[in-house]
Amino acid sequence: MTNKIKLLLGIMLSVALITGCSKSDPEEDWSDDQDVDSGVNTDTSLEVLNFDIALEEQDETDYKDVTEVIPSDTSDENYDDFVENSSFTTSVTITYSESEVTVNGLTEGISVSQNGGHIVVNSIIKGVDYILKGKTSDGSFKIYSENKFKLTLDGVQITNPTGAAINLQKKKRVFIESKADTENVLIDGTSYTTVENEDMKACLFSEAQLLFSGKGSLQVTGNYKHAICSDDYIRIRKECNISITSAAKDGIHANSAVIIDGGKLKITSTGDAVECEEGSIHINGGFIKMVASGEKGAGLKASGNISVSDGIIQIQVSGSASKGLSSDANMMLTGGKITALTSGAPLYEDNDLSAASGIKCDSTLVINGATVLLKSTGAAGKGISCDGIINIIGGTIKVITTGKQYVYGKLDSSAKGIKCDGAINITGATVLVKANGGEGSEGIESKSVLTIDNGSIAVSTYDDCLNASKSIVINGGSVYCYSSNNDGIDSNGTLTITGGEIVSSGTISPEEGFDCDQNTFKITGGTLLGIGGGSSIPTAGVSAQHVVLYGASGSADQYIHIQSADGTDLFTYKIPRNYSKMTLLFSSPKLVANTSYKIYTEGFLSGGTGFYGLFTNGDYTSGKQVATFTTSSMVTQVGNVGNGGF
Repeated sequence: MTNKIKLLLGIMLSVALITGCSKSDPEEDWSDDQDVDSGVNTDTSLEVLNFDIALEEQDETDYKDVTEVIPSDTSDENYDDFVENSSFTTSVTITYSESEVTVNGLTEGISVSQNGGHIVVNSIIKGVDYILKGKTSDGSFKIYSENKFKLTLDGVQITNPTGAAINLQKKKRVFIESKADTENVLIDGTSYTTVENEDMKACLFSEAQLLFSGKGSLQVTGNYKHAICSDDYIRIRKECNISITSAAKDGIHANSAVIIDGGKLKITSTGDAVECEEGSIHINGGFIKMVASGEKGAGLKASGNISVSDGIIQIQVSGSASKGLSSDANMMLTGGKITALTSGAPLYEDNDLSAASGIKCDSTLVINGATVLLKSTGAAGKGISCDGIINIIGGTIKVITTGKQYVYGKLDSSAKGIKCDGAINITGATVLVKANGGEGSEGIESKSVLTIDNGSIAVSTYDDCLNASKSIVINGGSVYCYSSNNDGIDSNGTLTITGGEIVSSGTISPEEGFDCDQNTFKITGGTLLGIGGGSSIPTAGVSAQHVVLYGASGSADQYIHIQSADGTDLFTYKIPRNYSKMTLLFSSPKLVANTSYKIYTEGFLSGGTGFYGLFTNGDYTSGKQVATFTTSSMVTQVGNVGNGGF
């Protein structure tokens, strides 16, 4: 079953990576009241980016869990994981008290040994339901069996000062059901008395698959190591209510897979909240709150894939190099709402620096329909850090990083909103990024190619808003960039714009609205405005849409207006800051060949719909005319234009 689960999750992820199909938003309203609306902005200020990210004060009782479908086809990969599809005809009841333990319902094939409150069961028969009741401050339940069985928690409280509260030494499935309207508590000791050649590394430990169900509550404390652990896989079903008050290491730990189909989980751990050591984590639903505080701690950590299709996931992690979601393979987020807050300084290891990040993915990251809210406050913290490829297809992504640059010897690391060693492809979604921590704080950075085909992107940074090592390509969508100390859009290679609506604001000279050094700058479509101390000059020989660059000085809140000689308005733009030397670049299908235009400054504007200060309609009252030009060539320069450079 373990290999089948790995294969199934791998196939699901591969299909999504190949097809790139969009997915509609989940039925629930995932809106965050603390965030402002995104999209077209009629204000020229940065109010659209004046948002914060915090864990919602939402009671888990408000959460509407996903609909659960119990498999009825025996060929279904998940059929055997549902307790409804198994029969348990024999019941053995074990009732704990501080003075004694009573056992009722023993039958041939089941033997029980007892040492005070510590019970050991040996069973060779099938179809047994072991029912645990009562309370003990010095007891445990341990079983040896080669057959699957059910363990019903019926208001039991077990504390074992010297080992696991429940220790399941078997290789077959274990169904753990918390009986409705009961509270169940498991607590282990800070040190264990172990048995040779036997694992016992959690308060609730199983060699086999752990399958949780039931409407009762289960509270687990892992004082020694993990709270809940399976050396196979763990499945948590709808209506489960599991609380891990603390764990010395991981809250939930499994070898081959963790599958959360729903329920309510609260996890506090020193290590990882949920870790899959050798396989994948798959979340189909649930209300999950995770707090991890140790060095390199993570909310969700998997050596294999991580996929989230629904649910509310809230993560708060601290400590050096902490991670919200961390996968050594692929990550696919297709639904639900994920909030991750990370803090902590970078960690030096293996001659490199590892910083805190909301999402860390070593291969391909796909976001298609999920709401992802990430905030990193530690030095050099990242919102998203990916070693492979990022494909953003749909959904909402909001990222905040506030940390300063971190220097360790000759190494340094800076905060980034979204950072990828490979290509970044944005084909949809709303993406809002703030990275204002200081030197090197960039918004969206690709060490390869950054491509935007559609979507609504708004970025505010200290350093570059958009940066790519090889190329930036914008084919559509709406893009707004505001850098307080560097370029708005910066390609270290080529820059190509074929469509979309783009406003890019760089700071004073030598920074630029559009910067691609002396490489090819191709414009064939779209409406774009760049402003800064200078600008790269579009390459006339490959461009197919006229461009004008205007060089002068500019003052904050001052209007610049261009209209044709016959009075047809081209645009009005409200300058966002003071420039002693300013270069403004504008290109639009409205700018036509062999036509005369007038440039005005100051004046007034009433009405109209603006895109971050760029208005292509409304009523402009003329200020003063400062220049004229005629579009006799593909690229026209007016005034003292800063030509950009390396």
